[in-house]
Amino acid sequence: MTETAKNLGAFCDWAEVRLPGRAGGPLAGLRFAVKDLYDVEGHVTGCGNPDWLATHGPAESTAPAVERLVEAGATMIGKTITDELAFSLFGENFHYGTPVNTRAPDRVPGGSSSGSAAAVACSASATTPATTVTTPATTPAATPLVMSSRSIPGRLANRPFLK
Repeated sequence: MTETAKNLGAFCDWAEVRLPGRAGGPLAGLRFAVKDLYDVEGHVTGCGNPDWLATHGPAESTAPAVERLVEAGATMIGKTITDELAFSLFGENFHYGTPVNTRAPDRVPGGSSSGSAAAVACSASATTPATTVTTPATTPAATPLVMSSRSIPGRLANRPFLK
């Protein structure tokens, strides 16, 4: 993770998670981050809430979207801040702070993928899987002016990213 990303408050400082990508995969050399709603085996998913983080155990498996990226060769560089339980349009987190919108620092980053959008906007992460919980993934992407797209229904396993 870059010093810029740390200064922007994009990443969770309690979740030192790194998954190396499969050598020789089509995405080898690509870095990605996931918001703290995605399970990574052996790590606690905090959902943007310290009480949730403290009362839940480590994940027993890794979310399919994360597995697919790693299998394709991309390296996961960390978990990003999400607003509390993904319930906000603005990307603000009372407990952990609000990631900086690099394109407009005086404005909110937007949506529960705010940390992910900040990580992509400052080039710490080339991509990030997003979720549609209360707002489309396009909301946080549009706020700092990064590209967003939706997945094709049925392409990823239909099990929860968080158990």
